[in-house]
Amino acid sequence: MKITVVKVGGAVVEDPLSLEELLGEFCSLPGAKVLVHGGGRTATKVASSLGITTEMIEGRRVTSAQMLEVVTMVYGGLVAKKIVSSLAKRGMKAISLTGADMCAVKAHRRPPVEIAGKMVDFGFVGDIDSVDADSLVSLIKEGTVPVMAPLSFDPQGGTLLNTNADTMAGAVASALAKAGNEVSLVYCFEKKGVLSDPDDEDSVIKRITPASFVSLKQEGVVSGGMVPKIQNAVLALESGVKKVLVTSHKDIPGGTVIERD
Repeated sequence: MKITVVKVGGAVVEDPLSLEELLGEFCSLPGAKVLVHGGGRTATKVASSLGITTEMIEGRRVTSAQMLEVVTMVYGGLVAKKIVSSLAKRGMKAISLTGADMCAVKAHRRPPVEIAGKMVDFGFVGDIDSVDADSLVSLIKEGTVPVMAPLSFDPQGGTLLNTNADTMAGAVASALAKAGNEVSLVYCFEKKGVLSDPDDEDSVIKRITPASFVSLKQEGVVSGGMVPKIQNAVLALESGVKKVLVTSHKDIPGGTVIERD
């Protein structure tokens, strides 16, 4: 089965018009589809309104017990249901899922890690152990579109865990590919693709391979939050995903193609 996994995050999720444009593009994609979404800015805003401080370390959210409640409400509720209802408006049958639903995405709590000489505990953050591709395929075969929040599930502790949405999308795509499906992965955000010049929207790098990524990273052309995104893309390729696309929410066929050498 051909399956396209689309991850949407950043400003696209936060802006109603951009999200509607993305969902329109998503619905027009041929064949089976899975949508993975973020929503970090909304989580930060809701946390602030509740008097909960957001702590970020190297772009990663430290997830306290209070913050876990916030991201569960925002990712698994507010953002997920907005997306599902918008898809339903377009005639698509969709269901919102966290990792706990059907035990779809199992994970373990990340142990403390050393960063800049200090041990850092990210709290209730999950590193993915497995994705139940068969359950997702069963939904897809029934004509249902899985809409997945970036919340994985610890079966030992029985708790949800906050998981990076790019990582979630890569893990879902990889599991579906390993299950024998022909999978494409699309990372969708507000830029036209991976840019060689951050100040030039038209400086899209058309093709990146694992080898050229190493060079681009060393030269500083690819930096910041784009590095883990492409790292996840490379891992997905190694797991059997056919190709990965980094593109605008307005132009899913365009952008930067990441594929094997």
